[in-house]
Amino acid sequence: MRALVVGHGIQGRKRRAVAGSEAVGIVDPVHPEADWKRIEDVPIDRYDAALVCTPDDPKVELLTHLLGHGKHVLVEKPLFAEKEEDIVRLGEIAKRNRAVVYTAYNHRFEPHFVRMKDAISSGALGDIYLLRMFYGNGTARDVRNSIWRDKGAGVLPDLGSHLIDTVLFWLGGLPGKLEITAANRFENRAFDHVALIARGRPAVELEMTLLSWRNHFTCDVYGEKGSAHIVCLCKWGPSSFTIRKRVLPSGRPSEDGVTLTQADPTWAEEYAHFKRLCAEGGGGIERDLVINREIARLSREALAC
Repeated sequence: MRALVVGHGIQGRKRRAVAGSEAVGIVDPVHPEADWKRIEDVPIDRYDAALVCTPDDPKVELLTHLLGHGKHVLVEKPLFAEKEEDIVRLGEIAKRNRAVVYTAYNHRFEPHFVRMKDAISSGALGDIYLLRMFYGNGTARDVRNSIWRDKGAGVLPDLGSHLIDTVLFWLGGLPGKLEITAANRFENRAFDHVALIARGRPAVELEMTLLSWRNHFTCDVYGEKGSAHIVCLCKWGPSSFTIRKRVLPSGRPSEDGVTLTQADPTWAEEYAHFKRLCAEGGGGIERDLVINREIARLSREALAC
């Protein structure tokens, strides 16, 4: 597959490295290594797919061009649009031209995220009562110094989209309406700390921040038959997964765990997944519609306060 890298910032460089020899060129209006400044300048017969790693604003226009010419697209999360019908239209263009559109949420390929999905889906934890996640990094100053990132709802679309996608991945849907319990601007113009809850079954608690000076992720899932826990992502490692089996009526549970110390495998795994979708068909914009709808509503509510 011949892949075009569109946007050569941090994410674009990562995608280009994973694509290796399959990366046939770079589109970027300002980067000195770029082969073209505009997507319209690239000959259509030079590539089969595009890895779109741009800020949010130009994505709809870029994807309209690419999908309209039958090019498969991996687009960095999130795929947002002010008008929901724009995302629906992209899905229709992709279907009409037999092109794959896939939004990259690479954490789905974390080994322990896969283990957590298996633990929930297998029934090993029984009826799930509570899912709680915390996602924090220390990029507040980087975001504030950016010419485009410190605006709008800040950390909510940035990290919140990952957390909502993870809930969809593990549970198959949102168990209830997400509500904002905290939205703070401690250092930045946009929100750098947000907390959400959903009062369904299971109950869901999501917290995200740019103020965690040591990057960190934790997850706790509590169920009828036991609990499962993730501490840290592979990229920040070591990363651990622990599953505990409940002892009735009470007592210390039995425990099994796996700890990984390794390089981040998710980028290569996700690119391989994208290539399989391109070969076999698949992808779609259904989860983008859910995430776009939730983030748009929550952003409006947070910014109105």
